[in-house]
Amino acid sequence: MPVHMITMPKWGLSMEQGQVNGWLKALGEKVGKGDEVLDVETDKIASGVECAFDGILRRQIAQEGDTLPVGALLAVVSDEATTEAEIDQAVEAFQRDFVPASADTADVGPQPEKAQIGGRTIRYLKIGEGGTPVVLIHGFGGDLNNWLFNHADLAAHRAVWALDLPGHGESGKAVEAGDADELAASVIAFLDDRGIGRAHLVGHSMGSLVAMTVADKAPQRVASLSLIAGAGLGKEINREYIDGFVAGSSRNTIKPHLTKLFADPSLVTRQLVEDIVKYKRLEGVNEALQKIAASAFEGNVQRKLYRDRLATLAPRTLVIWGAQDQIIPASHAQGLAGDVSVHVVEGKGHMVQMEAASEVNRLLNDFFGD
Repeated sequence: MPVHMITMPKWGLSMEQGQVNGWLKALGEKVGKGDEVLDVETDKIASGVECAFDGILRRQIAQEGDTLPVGALLAVVSDEATTEAEIDQAVEAFQRDFVPASADTADVGPQPEKAQIGGRTIRYLKIGEGGTPVVLIHGFGGDLNNWLFNHADLAAHRAVWALDLPGHGESGKAVEAGDADELAASVIAFLDDRGIGRAHLVGHSMGSLVAMTVADKAPQRVASLSLIAGAGLGKEINREYIDGFVAGSSRNTIKPHLTKLFADPSLVTRQLVEDIVKYKRLEGVNEALQKIAASAFEGNVQRKLYRDRLATLAPRTLVIWGAQDQIIPASHAQGLAGDVSVHVVEGKGHMVQMEAASEVNRLLNDFFGD
């Protein structure tokens, strides 16, 4: 068996380094493809680094507390037959040849852009080329960075677009009714403006409701629907979270609500909280979020549901949920009528596309199939 290297991943376009928070697998322990081996924190979020190989964890190169650049050696995986001398030789060769990318020379790749679409500013990001395009639609209070662990893997074989919905991120903050119809119309206008005739729509949370509304309004534009922790598939929603997110304006008032997004609350980093607080303080944000919330929810009940006709909205539909979702119950994934593919990921929460990025990316790529 060859000597396999686990290196510091690059999560998102701006990541340059990560800090090792701790090891999740012990030295000498068997590891499998998809197992989380250690925990790394970036300036955006903490997450587990997954192993891409089957074997035994033979070396823990990085130590807890180390801050290392993208691409740096973290661990070595091999089998029992590989000698210590062979591992020493492989590690020495890697370390000798590894050159960290500097801020001046790093290839940061595509960057978000902005365009005037339908009378408002829309920020978007495109990665990859060819294939049937994928369009990623974030949830309530989110932005295109909610997909930072997914962009690159999904763009390996196709063009992938992500946008900030009106009222969110760096798109224009003004909304009229703020309902799903208005947000869906902005997505259709985006497709028109970017020349995207037909796309796989991937929605997270409220973005799922928006994606289904696009499919309802313009079915010819939708190659498939992928709904992650989707709104619009059942009545219940954690209104306390929605109200707390809207009302929160400081680190102390908003962090307790953000921790509900993850099964592991330690994944909410200081930078993540500060980014949300900065967004919440922008002019027009609270008014937009209040309108969107009022149009989407009545008490603890979602107003607009597609559950009974989900299977008729698109040629194919995939539903993914985190079993420990504290915002929208994972039970909404059960009992869906028609030919709908459903995957519930154990031990993960509402932001399952971040917490279980590799698994979600595999499910999506297999589902797209092109």
